[in-house]
Amino acid sequence: MQPEKHVQVLGILHIVYSSVALVSGLLVFLLFLGTGLFVGQLDEVQMAPVNVPAILFTVGIAIAAILVILSIPGIIGGIWLLKRKEWARILVLVVGFVDLLHIPLGTLLGIYTIWVLFNDETVRLFSPSSVPQVKV
Repeated sequence: MQPEKHVQVLGILHIVYSSVALVSGLLVFLLFLGTGLFVGQLDEVQMAPVNVPAILFTVGIAIAAILVILSIPGIIGGIWLLKRKEWARILVLVVGFVDLLHIPLGTLLGIYTIWVLFNDETVRLFSPSSVPQVKV
């Protein structure tokens, strides 16, 4: 397969993988929010000494924020990787190294990212002389 195709596939994979993480973050937030509201209704009857709904809201917001913050660079990098920006190549490499820790799918995506973006032909593809200049 040509390096252009690998870069295109890689950009799409990062957009999809990071979008799934973004949606997961929002779903986690909604899950903790709903659970907190449900427990709050039960807590009115039992009068627990700990404010469980507030704890659930805080944990839900924290987990959701982490997932959203970690997914945004992958989406941005994937979009701009499709447009062959050198800075996007570097951003996606950083995201790929972080993805190595997300076993099993992130690890596979991280390995593929490193393999594609460290390839000599791909590096030449992102050099300023090979990127077509578009006049606006």
